[in-house]
Amino acid sequence: MTVSTEGSVTVLPPNGPAASDHPPIPAARRVPRSRGALLLFEAVVAFAAALVLPLLARGFDFNPLNRIAQVSGLAALQLRFVLLGLLCVAAVALAMRLRAGRHFDLTARFAAAAIAGLASGFVAAGAVLALHGTPWPMFGLNGDSGRIVEWAHAVANGRPSGSPVYPPAPLHTLGYYAEWFRGGNTAYAFKDLQILGAAAFGPLVYLAWRLLLSPVRALAFGVAPAFALIDTYKPYSQTVLVLLVPVLVALVVSLRRSGTDGWRPLLLKGAGFGVLLGVLFLTYSGWFLWSAAGVLFAALLYFPWRTGRLKGAAFLGASLAGFLVVAGRYLVVMLTEGQTTKDYNFRFDNFTDPAYYLMWRTDMPGKVGEWPLPGEYGGVGLFALLTFVCLGAAIWLGIRRPMVVTIAAMFISAWVMRMFIASNMYETQTVQLYTRTNNQLLYCGLLLCALVAHLVSQRMAARRTAEEAAGAAAGPAVGRPEGSGLPAREGAVIGTLCALLLLLGTVSSSMADRYMPAQDGTYRILPYVSHTITEQDGSCPRFAPGGTCSKDGDQSWLDYIR
Repeated sequence: MTVSTEGSVTVLPPNGPAASDHPPIPAARRVPRSRGALLLFEAVVAFAAALVLPLLARGFDFNPLNRIAQVSGLAALQLRFVLLGLLCVAAVALAMRLRAGRHFDLTARFAAAAIAGLASGFVAAGAVLALHGTPWPMFGLNGDSGRIVEWAHAVANGRPSGSPVYPPAPLHTLGYYAEWFRGGNTAYAFKDLQILGAAAFGPLVYLAWRLLLSPVRALAFGVAPAFALIDTYKPYSQTVLVLLVPVLVALVVSLRRSGTDGWRPLLLKGAGFGVLLGVLFLTYSGWFLWSAAGVLFAALLYFPWRTGRLKGAAFLGASLAGFLVVAGRYLVVMLTEGQTTKDYNFRFDNFTDPAYYLMWRTDMPGKVGEWPLPGEYGGVGLFALLTFVCLGAAIWLGIRRPMVVTIAAMFISAWVMRMFIASNMYETQTVQLYTRTNNQLLYCGLLLCALVAHLVSQRMAARRTAEEAAGAAAGPAVGRPEGSGLPAREGAVIGTLCALLLLLGTVSSSMADRYMPAQDGTYRILPYVSHTITEQDGSCPRFAPGGTCSKDGDQSWLDYIR
């Protein structure tokens, strides 16, 4: 696979690139640079941009429990986000005008990375506002937050955690971070990592999709769908999902090409994928279960049966070896003790139609009337209908592309696993977290919708290239008639960046508002509780309601669990 700065992706067939896969880059715009160095610079830009808004938010002085203050804070973040984003877009427009557009692609590359970082930085800055005045993480020492803090403290002190099946990477990360930066206080350190984890979401997703897509397309078709899942309470679980999909797709793409690769790069690449998947597995393993059948299907379909069976097997063997080196011990634990771990907690979503997956209401849904809301088509909403239409359209347009087939297979795999577990729920009286498949189904569904736009835009670009070639062959006197064909690529890039800037700003504001403190029975109560817990020096948080607090904080959340 090759990545083009022209804004499209080319999946190489086994025998090499097709002549029509990409239009040639004009000589005036061809700026030779190391692809690895450029990706490194993109990463630096994305992560730096992700820290800007959280750092600026530290200077805000709002009462986070006051709704007007919350709205003002979100507006202040939105203003800074859009101004910074518009600077990025303006830089791209300026690059189009200067020096015959020689640096247009390079500037667009860094602008896309910056917008990805700014967007998740917006959500992280929202968490900074929500927890302003309290040192505690969201939910303090209650629920999952309390267990994670306790287990991380045990791990950091050389003791086993309270659950051998809980993913070890978050616990070790929190434990050691607390030792290095918070004097061993894992509770206060968890607040830091909730904010930093949300900030890192955008850059990580962007870089993962850069394995497959060019910069603007990675932002549009990879990052934008992922923002439906960004989370600040436990950011690592959703981050693993949105990284796992592009990594597995890239694995299948590489497997398809392995039959013609050299031995050294083949083995190194396979081992690299295995190590990366091992790290993700140690961070959150649930998505591997929902995805396994679909990825196996895609791997068998794109295995190089004709061009190099031995190399294909070696690639998979190297991947497996890398995975086992990193996560083998935890895999054994999951295969043994994980089989005896049962989830008996029936939550709100366990009582809804299992075919409804478009929104996960969590175990704190707040005030809910009829749910799911009645849809327009046989009780099904138009969004679900669009998802299934795009599933078919994506397969139709991209049936030969591993990216399309793998994502569609992961969607269907999660659907089948969801129905299998739910169908046994009454007999076993267990849940086994099957409602978490909501997130994978939603993400893969959004990706399939984005892939349709991706495939259509590629065909439009190919048509434009053909028109330009025909005009050049006919001679300068003929050219292309005014008003015919398609607009120039530069306009498409700038327009896409503007649209994505406003879209991601709106989504980020909504996801940040989701955790603004309130006593309403939704996840807003998590940061609210943080403002009611006595600090370790015996004082109350600055904005504690009525100036009162307690050891465990407000416990009214117990009335809302469903």
